[in-house]
Amino acid sequence: MTFEDLGLGPELLKALAEVGYTSPTPIQAQAIPVVLMGRDVLGCAQTGTGKTASFTLPMIEILAAGRAKARMPRSLILAPTRELAAQAAENFDNYGKYHRLTKALIIGGESMSDQTALLDRGVDVLIATPGRLLDMFERGRILLNDVKVLVIDEADRMLDMGFIPDVERIVGLLPKIRQTLFFSATLGPEIRRLADAFLMNPKEITVSPGTSTATTVEQHIAVVEEIDKRETLRHLIRTENVKNAFIFCNRKRDVDILYRSLKKHDFDVCQLHGDMAQSARGDTLDSFKKGEIRLMVCSDVAARGIDVSAVSHVFNFDVPIHAEDYVHRIGRTGRAGMAGRAFTIAVPEDGKAVAAIEKLIGNTIPRIAVEGVPALELDMTARKGRGGRTAAKPAGRDRSSRPARSEPAAPAAREPVPASKAAIEPAAPSRPVVAPPREETPARDIRPAAAEPRSRFREERGRGRDDRGRRRGRIDELGIGEMLHADDVVGFGDHPPDFILIPVPLPTKLSARDLADEAEDDIDVEADVEE
Repeated sequence: MTFEDLGLGPELLKALAEVGYTSPTPIQAQAIPVVLMGRDVLGCAQTGTGKTASFTLPMIEILAAGRAKARMPRSLILAPTRELAAQAAENFDNYGKYHRLTKALIIGGESMSDQTALLDRGVDVLIATPGRLLDMFERGRILLNDVKVLVIDEADRMLDMGFIPDVERIVGLLPKIRQTLFFSATLGPEIRRLADAFLMNPKEITVSPGTSTATTVEQHIAVVEEIDKRETLRHLIRTENVKNAFIFCNRKRDVDILYRSLKKHDFDVCQLHGDMAQSARGDTLDSFKKGEIRLMVCSDVAARGIDVSAVSHVFNFDVPIHAEDYVHRIGRTGRAGMAGRAFTIAVPEDGKAVAAIEKLIGNTIPRIAVEGVPALELDMTARKGRGGRTAAKPAGRDRSSRPARSEPAAPAAREPVPASKAAIEPAAPSRPVVAPPREETPARDIRPAAAEPRSRFREERGRGRDDRGRRRGRIDELGIGEMLHADDVVGFGDHPPDFILIPVPLPTKLSARDLADEAEDDIDVEADVEE
């Protein structure tokens, strides 16, 4: 089958011939005719199978007729990472060179004013990441009322990165009548739930299971101590015929540490992670694609969306946290039918993670031994913490080392009174408890005092512990509480607290003259406070 059999126009066929594409991949051969029919598509194929071209080619053909309006794009492509969005934009440039279609790439890390200028002129294709698109919408820079085609690319990656709430909000802003193309490398229960919510009577196209790895990739794993991982990596790089390679770490901090370590040992290496500026990420990718740099230490941001031809090796410095990420990582090599080699460096505590990967791909990864580094066995009982490190037991949770709980002391038992003595000696008559005489407290005026200057407030706030002690002494002097009553009293009973018995003078009726004087005093006090 050729691209001519898929119903594409002569302009697209000419552009494809110049790029060097002669026959479509399986996902392209099945998806392109369905998209040209206007149906919704639910596509599943592993990374590196040409999913991007399977929706960009028919979109160019559909959008060839029509005209874009200012701030109202005609189609929308959502991508989870900047690299995936940039790859889709590059495909439109390559395939649509003979069509007069405009596009805009809306991603973070770049000038928002330049992106706004593109939207003001009107674009046919809008390629964006969810965060920046919502930011532009909330600023009133874009309207989504005219979107005819929606593409959600790498939906499972969107789910892993936590973008699904943003995607659901964006879909709610689009017209109800539209064509939706939903592509993912895996089709888990959550992905199918989203597909049911976004798509209408879709055509499901599954080319190859997203959990399978390419047969052209030779996989190996080495189990060593944590302290020997860097030495193992250096030995593999030196002994293998590495043309270019991706080196994956689980955490961005480890990317920087490993990059500096390899740089110190005179390796030709660069780094790529999500905290880098977009300009630096673009320059790094260009240098790696041109072959100017041989090794790239990166996070999972490079596991998808980076189409580098003829990558010879992939090294997993850390076992991926999610088993699906292993498939995407090693999918960077062995592309287009070429041979590739993938090595994973694990520690004994990675036993459960490795078992999950082997269960997912349906094969056992062969173990290898590295010269000069002791080979170990995987521990299937150890628990790993976040970021791929061994989770330490919380302090104080070990029952064996916990001190014995002190039991409350039992009340001392009263000595039993002999019956003979109780019969001879009569019981002492109970004496009524009489409260000590209470001094009469003069009536106090409880009306709020006039406001004081701010300097007085500063002094009050600056008082320390000694002043609190003095205030406590003042409370004792007033006799608040039951401290002045007999020790045998339980609760208040017939002895109410002293503060309840303090007489409160009733307000007196003031004349009009007195009210006027008080108002003038209040004005003077407020003026003093303001000063």
